[in-house]
Parts: sequence; structure tokens; C-alpha cells
Amino acid sequence: MARYRREIAALKRQVREQEKKIAFLSAQERKRLEQPEPITERTEGSRFSARSVKAQRRRTGLSASDYAKLVGVSPLTIYNWELGKSRPRKEQLAALVAIRGIGKREAQVKLELLEADAARGAKSHQRTRRKK
Repeated sequence: MARYRREIAALKRQVREQEKKIAFLSAQERKRLEQPEPITERTEGSRFSARSVKAQRRRTGLSASDYAKLVGVSPLTIYNWELGKSRPRKEQLAALVAIRGIGKREAQVKLELLEADAARGAKSHQRTRRKK
């Protein structure tokens, strides 16, 4: 019995250490994803193409609404870009270039982080409204 208790205690310690490492790494990844690159570096030599926006969105398997959240624009803007009715501004082009090379998994992770941040912001907003 004593041996089993020692083993269980060791496993619990190991799980706690792993949870700490996971929390640290997820915080580091969140910081990395949130850090913006300078706009001039990202957009140099980049061109806008309505077909490439549509192809990128389909390649990542995202809806126009989810893709818009990643870029930081409205779903209608994505729709207009894909149809060639409008063109992105420099900041928007930089955001498009930044997510151009990501895959399905990374796009989902970024989207989940954005939604988690939005939910956290909504909760804190509700708390401040209750205090008033």
C-alpha cells in the first residue's frame, strides 16, 4: 500500500509540473501571436489578389466570418475583397500577409485565442458594469 501511495504522489507531482510547463508555453505562444510585426516589413513586395484571398480562406477551411476575425475586418469586407469590389488598406494588407502562410491548425489556434480573449474581455466588462 505504501509503495502505491508513493507512486501516486510522484505521479501527482509530475502532473503538476507538466501543467505548469503547459501554462508557461501557452502564455509564450499567446504573446508571440499577439506581437505585431512592423507593417513595412510585412508588406514589402506583397501584392493583393482577390483570388489569393479566396484561395487562402478555403485552404484554411474557414468561413468568411472566421477569416475576417483573424484579419481584423468585417465578414462583408472579406466578401468584397474576394469579389474584387474593394482592396485592403496597408494595415489590412499587412494582416493578410501575416496570415498568408498559416495552415488549418494554426488558423484554428489563433481563432480560439481571439475568441478566448474576447470572452475574457466580455466577462471583465460585465464585472465592471455590476460594480457601478
